[in-house]
Amino acid sequence: MYVSNLNGRSPISIIQEKNRLPEALINSKIDELIKNQLINEDRKTLTEIGRDSLKVVLAGGVFDIIHPGHIYTLNAAKDLGDVLIVVVATDNTAVRMKKRKPLHSQEQRQELVNSLKMVDLCLVGQEEDIFKTVNLVRPQIIALGYDQVHQEKFIIDGCKRINLNANVARLQSPIPESSSSKIEKEYGESIHGI
Repeated sequence: MYVSNLNGRSPISIIQEKNRLPEALINSKIDELIKNQLINEDRKTLTEIGRDSLKVVLAGGVFDIIHPGHIYTLNAAKDLGDVLIVVVATDNTAVRMKKRKPLHSQEQRQELVNSLKMVDLCLVGQEEDIFKTVNLVRPQIIALGYDQVHQEKFIIDGCKRINLNANVARLQSPIPESSSSKIEKEYGESIHGI
């Protein structure tokens, strides 16, 4: 329900797509959630109690070449809460961050990340202000990858400006040497060496 409010799609189609459950089972679960006052009668939106009962985690990055470090980090982020929303950097932001044009467009990177099982929804970020997306999602936890240069204080201060009390979690990777830039460099050198 939370994800359908962000992307405008039918909650049933989202659940079926991610979990392959029969529509009758999904409808019976929705009926139960309505009875427990977690979902509104419209069968599409969460009640205030329903939203407060969810722990939403927000993670972000470029995600140009999905590698084992990304998978580990996103699984760790998902373990922090109930819903994982991932934001991919716009192409222009990716160029500023990585000092190179990404191999895949922002739409392709969004589609790739959306296809990962642990990700509930992937959005393309805002160029001018990352806190516009943070304000849209309103997460309880913002997960930073081991290699992200964002300072926790910057994130906490930005959240305060939008009246959001979110915790910042710095995630570790068992394979910190794994990075899209390193993979691209090694792959490029092996191609040129042929």
